[in-house]
Amino acid sequence: MLPLRGKAEAVSHGAATIVNAIATGKGAAVGVDLWTKAAVTLTDEPGTVKVKILSDSSENPVLAQKTVEHVLKHFGLEKKFGAKVETRSNIPVARGLKSSSAAANAIALATTAALERSLDDVDVVKLGVDGAVDAKVTVTGAFDDACASYFGGIVITDNMERRIVKRFELAEAPVVLFYVPAEKTYTISSDVKRMKTRASVVKIAYREALNGNYWEALTLNGLIYSLALGYDSSPAVDALTAGALASGLSGTGPAVTAIVPEDKVDLVKEVWQKREGEILEARINQEKAKVVG
Repeated sequence: MLPLRGKAEAVSHGAATIVNAIATGKGAAVGVDLWTKAAVTLTDEPGTVKVKILSDSSENPVLAQKTVEHVLKHFGLEKKFGAKVETRSNIPVARGLKSSSAAANAIALATTAALERSLDDVDVVKLGVDGAVDAKVTVTGAFDDACASYFGGIVITDNMERRIVKRFELAEAPVVLFYVPAEKTYTISSDVKRMKTRASVVKIAYREALNGNYWEALTLNGLIYSLALGYDSSPAVDALTAGALASGLSGTGPAVTAIVPEDKVDLVKEVWQKREGEILEARINQEKAKVVG
């Protein structure tokens, strides 16, 4: 018999786009060491999932609710338990930094642990993706983002088949800088039709990523989607001019990612500091999501 007051906490990390999957259904992303933690406590109120988003109380709790519901349903326990969920995060929401994927992963993992059950890692990711689709926070299910968030490193996926095609571990972890403008952009409200018209060139970026030229893919993808969505690509061009290995739009924006060697970090920051918005500094993450309590 399961304890009625099962409780667990889990952490999953952020990610940045290498190839956005919206145009073709296939994508690639890289894990970064920004994080989201989720604490899940089971309750004896089936059908009720209460959510507190401690880092941004204005955010919609539906993703957390749907993710918990999918995990409970997976184990056939939706008529037995409800849950309380608390999340906290240092990932800015709705800027293209995979806040939804990190939250869904952490919540799915914590709920599974609170139930004292275990699941294959990819199954945990898929339950989080189901929650994200159900909550309408994603267009493709964002399986690429979810895998990079959960597993770390570089992950290339087929989002339609929910299959990992290839993974790269990185020998070095360069600095990842994000230029984050103030405005939020929710993926679900992006112009999907315009993005799909760029499918043929996005396929070139995807092939480059598969061949190990993932930084070139990131830059190319960023330019393609900036054009499609009407973003100014000059923040990425400025970062490249200042010495970044790669730079481009993350997700559907508005954040711009730059992969930067250690000795060029100050130069890239300098060109971005002339713009409105904030600059976040992170590292590439190669650590898997895990239960922390």
